[in-house]
Amino acid sequence: MLLITRRSKLLRIIAVICIILPLLYLLFVRHERKRLSNYQAAEYNQQWVKPFLSDGPGNYEPQDLKPRIGPGENGQKHILRSDQKNAAQDSESEFGMNIACSDEISLDRSIVDTRDPECKRWNYPTKLPSTSVIIVFHNEGWSVLLRTVHSVLNRSPEHSLTEVLLVDDFSDKPHLGKKLEDYIESLDSRVRLIRNKQREGLIRTRSRGAQEAKGEIIVFLDAHCEVNLNWLPPLLAPIMRDRRTMTVPIIDGIDHNNFEYRPVYTYGHYFRGIFEWGMLYKENELGYKELSKQEYPTEPYKSPTHAGGLFAIDRNYFLEIGAYDPGLLVWGGENFELSFKIWQCGGSIEWVPCSRVGHVYRGFMPYNFGKLAKKKKGPLITINYKRVIETWFDDKYKQYFYTREPLAQFLDMGDISEQLALKEKLQCKSFDWFMKEVAYDVFDKFPELPPNLHWGELRSAANDRCFDTSGNGPPALMSLHYCHGLGNNQLIRLNEKGQLGVGERCIEADNQGIKLAFCRLGTVDGPWDYDEINKTLYHRVYQKCIALHPQTGHLSLMPCDNNNTYQQWIFKQIRPNYR
Repeated sequence: MLLITRRSKLLRIIAVICIILPLLYLLFVRHERKRLSNYQAAEYNQQWVKPFLSDGPGNYEPQDLKPRIGPGENGQKHILRSDQKNAAQDSESEFGMNIACSDEISLDRSIVDTRDPECKRWNYPTKLPSTSVIIVFHNEGWSVLLRTVHSVLNRSPEHSLTEVLLVDDFSDKPHLGKKLEDYIESLDSRVRLIRNKQREGLIRTRSRGAQEAKGEIIVFLDAHCEVNLNWLPPLLAPIMRDRRTMTVPIIDGIDHNNFEYRPVYTYGHYFRGIFEWGMLYKENELGYKELSKQEYPTEPYKSPTHAGGLFAIDRNYFLEIGAYDPGLLVWGGENFELSFKIWQCGGSIEWVPCSRVGHVYRGFMPYNFGKLAKKKKGPLITINYKRVIETWFDDKYKQYFYTREPLAQFLDMGDISEQLALKEKLQCKSFDWFMKEVAYDVFDKFPELPPNLHWGELRSAANDRCFDTSGNGPPALMSLHYCHGLGNNQLIRLNEKGQLGVGERCIEADNQGIKLAFCRLGTVDGPWDYDEINKTLYHRVYQKCIALHPQTGHLSLMPCDNNNTYQQWIFKQIRPNYR
């Protein structure tokens, strides 16, 4: 009996130890992480010297640049011979850009300096933190991928660039196999390649790159970029001032057909990232409130969000705030998720006018997402948006999203309990705070949305066909097609203020007919009334109703006739089977 009692006590002691030791270990790990973060912040502070303007060239400005001669040099367009037309078309079909043209341009080509002249006079901290440039790719063209790498190696301070980390998201193009490995082996010891064992998509592959990176700062670039002169120090300096700052370069454009490098923005005009309520990325020109905070026009400035492809951030900070939400699939919405998380949880985003990076905008997406697209029913990007909305928006603002994207209510976004727990752990501020203090200028272009009176398919009582954009952009005539219940081109909304919309566009009328049009920025009002009894759509300005021509199928405004079935329209809500 005594032996059993002693054994019981011993087992209880062992059980207590088994509970206490892991807790002590977790406390130790947390303490060490905090200590290292504080140490890193202190290191930054010791190295931090506020950038200043000098009369002559800044301390990282390139010296004695020699002119180069050849195809595409100085960022000029390169035109292929007429007998290369087939090769150009084939490469564009395969890669979404003219790789045949790109292949004739040097990987080390010179590009035009698109910076404001004032940028050349800035001096930055002499001791910069170690930096990993992370480039995620999938089935990328050979020369555009490697030109991205070469530009980073050629135009980055050698003492700061720790590595260029290429992360292959399960490519299956032959040139990205052993040929790429052999090329990297001969190129530069700072270039490193890792590969996914299965397709993960951009978001998760970037998070893996952050985990694998060796530098204190990580810079994400798309795989079809060319960094401009002295691009890196301006991105690093604000992070050295405050490690919770994400920095974003100004993006220049590279033509996907002839590879001309040119600025996207008008000289002297600066923009910041915002969004509309369907979560489409937009930009707004910098207003007085932000301009008044700057001593010089080329200083970094605050922005609510960013386009997503190119930015720099402290690696440990990125991981501390959870990197990207692992529940986000493939791509889409990750720029908003990270932006809201940074701002609401104590950080900030700054756009950096003196850091310029050229980016090739594809003619189209040349590949699909295979098995990744089958993991969820419904549009993946909208599912991602819903995860972001449900995690970071307050209830009031969530309704604007569901007004703009009514089908999103039926989508399965998965479990967000871990994201909500992270939000609680980080003691993040409300979305209302974000809108009032950071993204206040969103309302200038995209006011609060009134509720929908009706939404769904808009069917003709005469032939049971539906309003359809036919995939056209504005200005274009609306038409009628067989109803398919899939939304997008046929998902029509009428709000309480009389605005008739489809996607981010509006439906207007003139003497040519019923048209898809750009919505007027800054207003949610429209000219339409719907008579639920007579099923007519009435235009208040023209005082006429939408009518279908019996022979031509043309849509136009006609004097109202409540008994004419060709003027009768029925809203039918769409109920997709997403679950």
